[in-house]
Amino acid sequence: MIRLFKNFEKKDLIIILTIIVLVAFSVFLDLRMPEYMSEITRLVQTETSTMNEILIAGAHMIICAVGSLVCTIVVGYFSSLLSARFSRSIRRKIFAKVESFGIAEIKKFSTSSLITRTTNDVTQVEMLLSMGLILLIKAPIMAVWALLKIIGKSGELSLVTGVGVILIVITNMFIIKTVSPRFAKIQKLTDKINGATRENITGIRVVHAFNAEKFEQKRFNDVNEELTGIHLKITKTFALMDPMMNFVMHFQHLGIYIVGAFLIVNSGMIDKINLFSNMVVFASYGMQVIISFLMLTMIFMVLPRAQVSANRINEVLDSEVSIHSGTFDGDTEDVGTVEFRDVSFKYPDADEYLLKHISFTANKGETVAFIGSTGSGKSTLINLVPRLYDATDGEVFVDGVNVKSYDIKALNNKIGYIPQTAVMFTGTVSENISYGDNGKEKPTLEKIKKAIEVAQGKDFVEKMDDKYEAHIARGGTNVSGGQKQRLSIARAIARDPEIYIFDDSFSALDYQTDAKLRRELKKYTKDATSLIVAQRIGTIMNADKIIVLDKGECVGIGTHKELLKSCKVYKEIALSQLSEEELQNA
Repeated sequence: MIRLFKNFEKKDLIIILTIIVLVAFSVFLDLRMPEYMSEITRLVQTETSTMNEILIAGAHMIICAVGSLVCTIVVGYFSSLLSARFSRSIRRKIFAKVESFGIAEIKKFSTSSLITRTTNDVTQVEMLLSMGLILLIKAPIMAVWALLKIIGKSGELSLVTGVGVILIVITNMFIIKTVSPRFAKIQKLTDKINGATRENITGIRVVHAFNAEKFEQKRFNDVNEELTGIHLKITKTFALMDPMMNFVMHFQHLGIYIVGAFLIVNSGMIDKINLFSNMVVFASYGMQVIISFLMLTMIFMVLPRAQVSANRINEVLDSEVSIHSGTFDGDTEDVGTVEFRDVSFKYPDADEYLLKHISFTANKGETVAFIGSTGSGKSTLINLVPRLYDATDGEVFVDGVNVKSYDIKALNNKIGYIPQTAVMFTGTVSENISYGDNGKEKPTLEKIKKAIEVAQGKDFVEKMDDKYEAHIARGGTNVSGGQKQRLSIARAIARDPEIYIFDDSFSALDYQTDAKLRRELKKYTKDATSLIVAQRIGTIMNADKIIVLDKGECVGIGTHKELLKSCKVYKEIALSQLSEEELQNA
């Protein structure tokens, strides 16, 4: 928690100091009122006192009450401002940290957990700041100050107050010890419930298609019931607090009056007035002490969960990023070259290598294709170029420079990446095509139109309402899979990159559109290097170089015709898709 609060800015520290001063002054005013009450009690019982003296003491009480009210309002405003500013800052830092994560870090935390940490966990800390900061400052000051006011005035009445304090402390310790371990479970179960909800919504079509509604409901209910059960246990534990506080508060009050009455009965006439005055003061200050511990108890209701949330937030902020940016700005003599030198790769925490000793070179203007059976490492291999992962062994070079030496932004500016799953963002068609910053000016409308035309998307885009300013829903749910894929390809084309990476980016296209798109793409990007992962032989047979992967190893490099003669794996894949006659005529 303390480490998280180190994120306070200088302005925040000034606000905290202001809150402390105002709270201390408010407590001072609150604790002055019992003294004026004692004075009024003494004046009422003294024959020589005047009404004017009583009214002056009463006016002082009213001034203290109004002053305390004003301080409380101002403190409430500043605490709300502080908590809102702090939560805004923490959310921004978590988001920025997550954006710096590689795929390995995302998998480590899971998407649902990162969403929970950015929202729910930050809210828990914000609640502690908005409500707890005032109480955390006010309660100790009030308790200590009130005790100092009454200590030494009457040993018997002090003992009664002390017994009440001990009972409250024991209750608080019991509550904290009981509920603290359960708050950690709550946040983890919140992750699970978010994950189950997110997975169910994302896969709703599959759920409906397989009549799996009852299964999904059971899976959700299992987590939901467990979460509800823990919440109920915590609530039942905290339910002890209110009756216990009332019991201690009222019996302390009663105890002070009983002991006070006994002392007054057994005292002389002169001491009766002072004893009665002390009894009124003790009753008021004793109440202040109990209220102080009641405030602390309220903090203990929020603090354990906020502590768990703070630890979870710190896990994200303190997480080591596996992909570190270099310093090279990307200014090279070579353009559009990609080289793998004895590259091997295994996923973090995996025992076996997925890729083993891969070496090849793609020169400017060449089209290099990758093919192999499912799980052979094709997508993983090309993901090493934009550093979605880093090679475990060996080196990957772009334009003659190791990719680890590049500034990440400079490396990305050289690459047009089309992922296996086309991703669309909420916005218009043109906003999706001109998405991001590639170190150049934003593509003009003419550039966007040309990119869409090359990607064979002109026909369907111009049929949409508003055409290039047509709305694209979140995730591209208002366009088909093939349309999303073509828009995703157009997004990369609009960047004019040196290197295109197509990760099975033609899978949703029919053969005719696929062939036409590749033909137009070859004309438009004749000076760029293309790395293509594909399952279809027809998509890659015209590539300048085809690399065949089998179980993570390179088992063949060459052209289509060369591999038909020299590579058994390639020929088996080709024959599974095309006939001998079609292969010979290709």
